[in-house]
Amino acid sequence: MPFIDSKITTEISSQVKEELKTELGKIITTLNKSETYLMVGIEDAYDLWLGGKKLEKGAYVAVSLYGNAPADSYNKMTSQICALFSEKLGISADSIYVTYHPVNDWGWNGQNF
Repeated sequence: MPFIDSKITTEISSQVKEELKTELGKIITTLNKSETYLMVGIEDAYDLWLGGKKLEKGAYVAVSLYGNAPADSYNKMTSQICALFSEKLGISADSIYVTYHPVNDWGWNGQNF
């Protein structure tokens, strides 16, 4: 039951959002999760500041998942997310924050797992 929520400073087209969604669906397997229940949110034209300075090109990506994953899997996924956002959006890895949020209680379809 993962959710990947991205906040991106630049405005991006629907086509690029679709491409990001598709690639994130592949990347989530790094955490031993599948795209089957993956929810993706992409918010563009979002204001972000880093070190007190407004970022022209930057991103914050929060990955929530039911349960936990090994630290090396998180590290690998961070690398993959940074590479994807660099390739598709031209955002430098040093302007991307990625956080992970393991969740014990996750509800869907009227009940919790």
